[in-house]
Amino acid sequence: MRIHHLNCGTDCPLGGALFDGRSHGPLGHLVCHCLLIETEASGLVLVDTGYGLRDVAHPHRRPDPRITLPWRAMLNIRLRESETAIRQIEALGHRAGDVRHIVLTHLDFDHAGGLEDFPNATVHVMRREYDDAAGPHAGIVARNRWRPRQWDQVARWQFHSAGGEGWFGFGAVRDLPGLPPEILLVPLPGHTWGHAGVAIRQPGGRWLLHAGDAYFYRGEMREARRRCTPGLRAYQRLMEVDARARLANQARLRDLSIARRDTVTLVCAHDPVEWERCRDGYPL
Repeated sequence: MRIHHLNCGTDCPLGGALFDGRSHGPLGHLVCHCLLIETEASGLVLVDTGYGLRDVAHPHRRPDPRITLPWRAMLNIRLRESETAIRQIEALGHRAGDVRHIVLTHLDFDHAGGLEDFPNATVHVMRREYDDAAGPHAGIVARNRWRPRQWDQVARWQFHSAGGEGWFGFGAVRDLPGLPPEILLVPLPGHTWGHAGVAIRQPGGRWLLHAGDAYFYRGEMREARRRCTPGLRAYQRLMEVDARARLANQARLRDLSIARRDTVTLVCAHDPVEWERCRDGYPL
């Protein structure tokens, strides 16, 4: 098993270091950290997709845009074809058909935009996430975060519910059909009710947990005291469905990242430093 760390979308919100904690200019730099897993028996597996080809080509097509103008302006999204998962996978010498499974942390527009670039893949997601995303949307956040136009042509869904043997004290969904037992879903509600992390057991026994949007900033993990930039702290509050559940799961992840530092590596979806260190092979 080999894991590639891909950035499948760049956001440059106004505020610089108030978002990413390191920029010196007026604009911040956030990523869409996705994983490409090469497996022996299950082909290529994607964890999240970031933005897709159709997002790049037609982000605001009326009457049902793939990405709404308010959210694109707020995040200052830079849509680049070269950053789409499909183009990066092709650059590695593979084809779209080689991606047999996609495992989603959740269905927000910046995590699911590339689903239709892989028409033959089975898409794994929590049942609650799909039901909420596909159902009627009340409120400005729900209407902007879930864009069914991005995935209305997906033909192969595999829905999952919480249950089964736990994982380091967390609930877990094991034995995902078609996937090796080293890949499992870890429900982490709060950002959305159906939000989940994706845990991968690597050769040698170490675990990698892609925690999606359960946290946004590197300082929220691996330290006893939580640190988060004002911009990302505010954005997390804007997007949460339940503050208590989100913060409780975040605290549990922080404890795990400290107590099991030699066993588990945690990454989130949008922190550029985490992505760069993983891409370059440095420890977190």
